[in-house]
Amino acid sequence: MTKQILLRFGDLMLKGRNIGSFLRRIKDHVREKMKDLDVEVESQHDRMFIGYRQEDERNVLNRLSRIPGLMSYSIVYVTEPDFEKIIELAREVIDLEIEQDGVRFKIETKRADKTLPLNSQEITLKLAGPILAGAKRRVVVDVRDPEEILHIEIRKEHAYLYLKTIPGLGGYPVGILGKGLVMTSSGIDSPVAAFFAMKQGIEVELFHFESTPMTPIESVQKVVDVAKVLRLYAPRETIRLHLVPFRDIHNAILEYVPSPYTITIMRRMMYRLAERYVKKNRLLTIITGESVGQVASQTLQSLKAIEVVTSFPIIRPLVTMDKTEIIKVARTIGTFDISTRPFEDCCSIYVPKQPATKPMHIYALRYEELFDYETLLEDSLKHVRTLSVGPSFELDLAGSGMTVEEALGNDYNGIGDEDDHVETKSQF
Repeated sequence: MTKQILLRFGDLMLKGRNIGSFLRRIKDHVREKMKDLDVEVESQHDRMFIGYRQEDERNVLNRLSRIPGLMSYSIVYVTEPDFEKIIELAREVIDLEIEQDGVRFKIETKRADKTLPLNSQEITLKLAGPILAGAKRRVVVDVRDPEEILHIEIRKEHAYLYLKTIPGLGGYPVGILGKGLVMTSSGIDSPVAAFFAMKQGIEVELFHFESTPMTPIESVQKVVDVAKVLRLYAPRETIRLHLVPFRDIHNAILEYVPSPYTITIMRRMMYRLAERYVKKNRLLTIITGESVGQVASQTLQSLKAIEVVTSFPIIRPLVTMDKTEIIKVARTIGTFDISTRPFEDCCSIYVPKQPATKPMHIYALRYEELFDYETLLEDSLKHVRTLSVGPSFELDLAGSGMTVEEALGNDYNGIGDEDDHVETKSQF
């Protein structure tokens, strides 16, 4: 019994003249994901087939579940486009995959080979009786509300039979819509925002503001470990993580800015840093994990007062989601347990007791005039360290008690793939 996996592309088929570039990108991603396995990948215009060894089936399915742009996929049984062969295989599939008698059942046929003299409905009527009569498993025919549907697709070269359709991530292939910068904390929300951006076709780089030793080095380790998870959804399974020194800016804000406005000013500084990095490196957007009303800095008034410092487009994938929805996605993609480790970063460790929920831009400007933030921003950007987190990347900062500067140093070359490295030179 020959098995393959059939891949479907869904909404990509609606892209008109752009469909070619979308399909090339997703097909390249599939091949890249499978390159170390003994598989055969056959590409057709509107679908792909993966031939594989039986012992690799679970591994292949797991990898497919992490490829944005795939609408769905099915394990299909393959035979010749001959009615007798189809009937014989269909009986085997029913007996193998339907677990109990009495299941409500239906057969659906698709005639992709238009040279056949019968149409799809006529083929179904011709095949259904012999299939059901010869199957050991007793099923109940119910064409209106079936529990199981046996799909039979007949093409010129082969016939494909399958029962189950596995939902894919959907969306678009990563990178097809350009590249964006994710302002990444060590919390729950921003990793989920990064995932949604990737799912929608944006290749992301992670931008993390670290304030060691004001904040524990373990908060940086959390972001490193989150990057290891997110890279699984990226082409070549590699993602860039930028560690932005924020301690001096953080200290200045705590020293000069009235407590209710510290979070507002902190976020404005982060947006300024992100915008300058995006401009210099020709990225297209800034992405955040902000959700309206979730915390004081995410009221509509706060968002307005904060984002006014940048002219770049800002994408907020979580903007209308509540926390339970975000947590559900974080659990699904594998970042929740990392994000909930008890180590906080600069976004949460010095939160004032009464933060301003309706801050005004005019007051924020006045408080920012109290210190020379431009010099601090430029110095921070000169010392950004970039980690290329790939399949064999390893970095363990936890328990060191160091700052990021001490832990990485100027001689640190990273551990991992040939192109995994830490850039210690100025980014600007």
